[in-house]
Amino acid sequence: MEPIKKTTPLDFFLTLGMIAALYVSVWAILTLLFSVIDFQFPDPLAYYADPYSSGMRFAIASLLIIFPLYLFITWYLDREYLHFPEKKESTVRRWLVYFTLFVAGVGIVVDLIALINTFLGGEITTRFVLKALAALVVAGGVFGYYLTDLRRGAGTRTYLFASGAFVLVSVVLGFLVMGSPATQRSLRFDSMRISHLQQIQWQVANHWQQKQKLPAALSELEDAIQGIVIPKDPETEEPYAYRVTNAAKNEFELCATFDLPSQNLKGRGVYGKGGIVPSEPYYGGGFDDSAYFKHEAGKQCFTRTIDPDRFPPIKPMR
Repeated sequence: MEPIKKTTPLDFFLTLGMIAALYVSVWAILTLLFSVIDFQFPDPLAYYADPYSSGMRFAIASLLIIFPLYLFITWYLDREYLHFPEKKESTVRRWLVYFTLFVAGVGIVVDLIALINTFLGGEITTRFVLKALAALVVAGGVFGYYLTDLRRGAGTRTYLFASGAFVLVSVVLGFLVMGSPATQRSLRFDSMRISHLQQIQWQVANHWQQKQKLPAALSELEDAIQGIVIPKDPETEEPYAYRVTNAAKNEFELCATFDLPSQNLKGRGVYGKGGIVPSEPYYGGGFDDSAYFKHEAGKQCFTRTIDPDRFPPIKPMR
């Protein structure tokens, strides 16, 4: 007599959880691999990317939590299927597995269309080939595992071990590209320092427009009514160094102490340029610190000159 195929609520939610964890893991691994490829093979046409690896960090965090959960649920269900083979043939499980195969197939088609479209738009060949290869390997692994599982079930452990090794190598590559958490923290501190220097230099320019002279000290820029407070170093809370280097030429100097050398973001992150002199076009969300705020680790000073033609004096209202 054929055994009764009975699915308990626990079986249903475990199977659903396994499939959901698989989807999240596939998204995370592709996001991570694409980010690594973008960083290792920068494209000057990419005006915007992620200079602080937030997408990469989220993908790694997802993999570190969700993928082990997927492996554990898969292992637990495989153990259940050994004792109760009828559960493996349940309608719910087969529907979810076939739906996963369908989604994986659609994902392959959509990814290839998107990648080919990007390639036709001029993306460099190396990036195209590696992204296409990554998408095919990941989707092909999903296909191979579940087709094998549906047909005979043998060899699925090999797929699981191989996928675990693949994810581990990808996570290690991600850490090598983005650096340790300490490195990320230092990069963010340095980014805040550059943002502060940019704020200060604009306040100095505004002061000159109002009074036709450079401030003797940064404290002259503070104004309780306008809510102007001169920022300090975010890590040490020490004030930034400022001095007038040539009053006749409206020249001044700003100094800050950086944790790390500046990052070359061209083709790898927010791309654009800014500064008092000269002014350059602004491209979506930031500036290129390698242009006007290029620095090494340690104390660095930046000289700025206010051009009266570009920052004309503001005449007081009568």
